[in-house]
Parts: sequence; structure tokens; C-alpha cells
Amino acid sequence: DFTKAHGIPKESLGKPDLLREATCKLSTSDLERLANLLERFEYLLKNGELKKEEIDLAKALEYGEKFYRLKEQYDFQVSLLEQVGILKEGAILGIDGNTYPIPTLEQIALRLFERREILKTKHDQGFTKLLLVPFGMSLDSLQETLKQFLLKYKKDNPTFNLDTNEPLWVWEEYKGADIGDSPNLVYHPKSFTENGHGGKTKTQILKEQAEGRWTLPPTAGSATGGTASAGVAGGKELGTPGWTIHLLQPSNPDEQDADETPIGIASIPREGQGTPQGDLIPRPPLEANKFSNEYLSILQKAQEDKDSPYHGETGMTPEDWITAFMIHLSETGKPLDNWEKGGESMSYLTGAFFSFSISILVLGAGWSCGSRQADLDRFVPHGRGEDIGVRFSVVI
Repeated sequence: DFTKAHGIPKESLGKPDLLREATCKLSTSDLERLANLLERFEYLLKNGELKKEEIDLAKALEYGEKFYRLKEQYDFQVSLLEQVGILKEGAILGIDGNTYPIPTLEQIALRLFERREILKTKHDQGFTKLLLVPFGMSLDSLQETLKQFLLKYKKDNPTFNLDTNEPLWVWEEYKGADIGDSPNLVYHPKSFTENGHGGKTKTQILKEQAEGRWTLPPTAGSATGGTASAGVAGGKELGTPGWTIHLLQPSNPDEQDADETPIGIASIPREGQGTPQGDLIPRPPLEANKFSNEYLSILQKAQEDKDSPYHGETGMTPEDWITAFMIHLSETGKPLDNWEKGGESMSYLTGAFFSFSISILVLGAGWSCGSRQADLDRFVPHGRGEDIGVRFSVVI
């Protein structure tokens, strides 16, 4: 109940002066949500029935709860994003100076409900873990957020083994890589090449999102993705500029049949140690020890083949990984991609790459228990290792 959660007396709803006083401390996004609720309530009183879209929304929220335990996941992540300072008054500040409100629970529920048929296979394969990523923020800011998050986590959990002098090691070229007139970081490439890679800079993506021209990375059921419309506030449009909404496989897939909330992010198995997921189109695990450009090739071929077990999936970016790491550690008490621990691997981040005039480098990330720190690293496209693999997600 929105009014109860925000301490708004019910008697104030019909009295403008009392309502103004009761809501003066609400954030902009909460005020928009309250206005939307009051508008819907007024329609119900006048017409004695809900609008058709209200009925659809109710069905969508029910669907989201049944198949994704959506509200619990959403509330937890919004709370964490607020605690670490990413989310301020319901929004983030993008590298372009624009403010981007976080997608609402209703938006996400509607998106899942409307795409339920094309997402059926991915749900069957275990893609039930929600991940809200503030893509529009600067990567430098997210790195600093991760550092402070780790230090705070260590303070609250003294037994957590962390190098407090350097909780996050970052290769120097990450600094400022997503900003400026000629950024070195390219997102959503089709190939790791200097020319013809098909990717775009973060600034280009944000501009196209704002204009309603941005084509999302391929989603389940579509080889080309969908268009992200510009609207976001109030939940009346499905576009969520500045943000990406992912579904991943959780760390507790065996408990999903028991109606458990998806917890954490599934690890990347070593070669020969993975377990297939799904009955409709069984999905062989993406195991470690392949070339990074081989993983990208698997992804690209899958977009043209609806029968591929990886159809509709996309590679992750450093923004995705940082957010996933914080969620995973908060929920499981274990660092994500602890590659020095047997059975887990580092992760290539094939959703982006460094394009320099003299070289092409693929991003990678993981946790080093030996160094007691998180790592944001880089690798050559034609290299591979038994302790590094890849994680794909479904962008909705």
C-alpha cells in the first residue's frame, strides 16, 4: 500500500492542504506515482470499473510475481542502489548531464507480461534473476561506488577478506573510457574489430534513447531487438533510457521449482563442469576456456537462429558486472566470479570492448581471493584460459 508505506494519512487524500503537507518530502518519482494512483482511483469512482490498461497492469503484476517474484527482487535492488548512492530521488545522473528515472515496477511487469510468449524459453532455461543497471552513469562513478561498497561491506562484515587499501584493481585505460569526444569504449559490438564492429559509444546510445531511436540489443524472439521509446516517468511508456533491465540465471536454480526468490548470479563453470538448463530448448552451459571472439561469434550466430539455445541473449558490459557484483555479494555473502576458487571463472564482458588505434582489447572482470580485491581487466580477443569464460543475459 503506497500511502501506508510513505506515511500518508488516508484522510488527507480528499483534502488538498493536508495532502500537500503529507507529501512534501516525497521524491519526484514517488510524487508521479502518487498522482498516477490518484488518477486511477478517480476513474474507478466515476465509472465503477477499472480502465482496460488497469486490468492489464493487474495481470502483469500478478504474472511478474508468479514467475519472477518480481516485487521482492525489485524492492531489494532499488533499496541497494539508494544505499550505495547510485539512485538519488529516484533517478541517476547520466554522462550527458540528463537525469534518468529508474524504471518502475509496473513498467517492468508490463514488459515481462507483454513478452511472456517470446520469453517462455528463456524462463524455462532459468533466466529469472532481475538486474537493474544504471547504464547512463559514468563508468568512473560506478567504479568508485563499487570501491566504497566493498569498504562498507567489510566494515559491516569484519570476516570478509578484503584489501582495504585497494579493494578494486582497475586497468588504467578504464578511466574516462566511456566519456569525451572520442571514447575508447565501444558497446554492443558485433565483432571485435577496429572497423565494422557495429557497436556504439555510450553517448550515442543515450542520445538515440532520448530520441526514441535506440535499438535494444537482441532480445528473446527478436534478432534485432526492439526500439526503446523516450518516455519513462510515470510508467506510461515502456522506454527506460539510461537504464538496462536484464534477466540472468540465478545462483539457486534448483530452488526455483520450490517457488523461491532468485538469489545471486550463477557462476561461470569450468570446462566440463556445467549443467544444461531447460526443457523446451535445452541450453548447454557456456563453459570457460574459449576465445573471447568465439563467445561473441556464438552470440551473433544465435541471433539469426530462433532454435539456438542462446537466442535472444546478449553480452554483459562493465556497468552490468559492477551492478551484478554488488547484488550478488549482498544476497549471497560471496564475491561474484571468484576465479581462484575451484569451479568458478572470471568473466569476459563481451558487451563492450576497447578500440584503440593500435590494438583491440576485450574487457574482463572477476574477484581475486589471493589479492582480496575485485578486478577490471583486459584481454586480447584471440586469447583464452581455463579460468575465464563468459556470462550472457537477456535484456528486456
